[in-house]
Amino acid sequence: MKSVVLVILLAVSSVVYSQNKEKVLVSIDGEKTTVSEFKRVYEKNLDAIDNEAAKSVVNNLDLFINYKLKVRQAYDLKLDTVKTYIRELDTYKKQLSTPYLQDTTFIDKLVKEAYYRTKFEVKAKHILLRIPRDALPKDTIVIYNKILKLRERILNGEKFETIAAQFSEDISAKDDVRTGRKGNGGNLGYFSAFRMVYPFEDAAYKTKVNEISMPFKTQFGYHIVKVDALKESQGEIEAAHILIRDTSAVGKIKIDSIYTKLKAGEDFETLATSFSEDPGSKSNGGKLGKFSTGRMVKPFEDAAFGLNNINEFSKPFKTNFGWHIVKLLKKHPIQSFEDMKVGLKAKVKKSPRMQLSDKAVINKLKNQYNIVEFEKAKLILNDKNIRAIHKDSLQNVLFSINDKNITQETFVNYIRNRRHIAVFTLYNSFKDAQILTYYKENLVNTEPDYAATLKEYEDGLLLFELMQDKIWSKSSKDTLGLQTFFDKNIKKYNSNSLKEVKGQVINDYQDFLEKNWIEDLRKKSTIKINKRELKKIIKHYGNAL
Repeated sequence: MKSVVLVILLAVSSVVYSQNKEKVLVSIDGEKTTVSEFKRVYEKNLDAIDNEAAKSVVNNLDLFINYKLKVRQAYDLKLDTVKTYIRELDTYKKQLSTPYLQDTTFIDKLVKEAYYRTKFEVKAKHILLRIPRDALPKDTIVIYNKILKLRERILNGEKFETIAAQFSEDISAKDDVRTGRKGNGGNLGYFSAFRMVYPFEDAAYKTKVNEISMPFKTQFGYHIVKVDALKESQGEIEAAHILIRDTSAVGKIKIDSIYTKLKAGEDFETLATSFSEDPGSKSNGGKLGKFSTGRMVKPFEDAAFGLNNINEFSKPFKTNFGWHIVKLLKKHPIQSFEDMKVGLKAKVKKSPRMQLSDKAVINKLKNQYNIVEFEKAKLILNDKNIRAIHKDSLQNVLFSINDKNITQETFVNYIRNRRHIAVFTLYNSFKDAQILTYYKENLVNTEPDYAATLKEYEDGLLLFELMQDKIWSKSSKDTLGLQTFFDKNIKKYNSNSLKEVKGQVINDYQDFLEKNWIEDLRKKSTIKINKRELKKIIKHYGNAL
């Protein structure tokens, strides 16, 4: 019941945006409500009203005045300073502001891009040189130039794989002497959208086949990437397998005997349950679920995607894990853009690439705002002990956004527990975050719809707390008052026992308490209605009753 009441309260709430030139409909102790404000609330309520009597302008104005009186008392009681209220309101602000922080055009572009990169797979190899977490800008330049020289050596004829095995700091590129594992020479195989960090994915798809990218940066360091192929994706498949881990001749005999049983018509799932040595799938008949290319080791992937018909199974084949037989269970080809658009959009919004949308918004704001950086104050970024500087020495302004000054102290507080990222990188992140914060703080001044919705929620939430205190809790806890109310109205309930009709009595008692409360609030207030403007509104909507 309380949640329903809150919805009703929100429906009749409003925002005061009075302008001197607007006509005043009602004033409560000098607080004015304009005609346009009341009309906005009234018209909003019409959608939820299902009978003519409830559409009465006069009745709705009465409800509106009652609402205003309750909200004023909530503010008088300082319910807006209660921690739970502040916490819930902050949560709502974040939710409400989210759409304003997104560049919808840019998001649509990312969705279309993700579809293309889902439909087409890229095969690439890379070289990585890592950047130390405490690297200064001059250090990153050294690493950039180093990987640039490696690129030039490859362009001049040296093999990419050889350079990768020798210099790449991705350990998978090198041979592992201890385990005997052969390095991949930087080869990553095929991959598609969402498989790599976005900057890497972006560089790979933007590099032409057989060409090498310029150095680019990710969270891991600087890379160069060579694209070997681009092909249309086969989508995803569902498959099951049987695994014999022994890679010797004994294992080969075992897998061949299982293959013979399959060819003779024995059930794949039964054989997988009985003989497979993959503990993760044997109890499920060998089922591996859905996967795309790039998820399995290459021999397994080749065998699985080489099957054309549902329920077809492969000949025995060998991987680093042992001997396998794989069976195709289902194919999931890439769907049309229209069919995938909603899912891709949700995936894009949850992925780190949404930071690009944030960046697009920030870049727009940078063009709108007057942002001034103070180079002398920025010299603290060079101090290796920046986090230990006393706050008294951190009061200079780092930069300003319009009329808001951001001090060194604010920045140092921001980076204090962020020690795994270079200070100069943190500074750029901090500046962007401050620009977004400034934008969000000023949404109430720049976005009328946001301001109106937020005000409705603020007042509705306050009123919910007030009703909880004044009516709902009181009606359930005031047993003496409830019994007295029942005794006075016993003829109405056709029962001599409060217990039998307690639910109905509580509801009626709540209405009684609220009615008396409203009467008391009205007696204490001076309410003036502009009858001339009220008549105009009644005439406009055609319902005086």
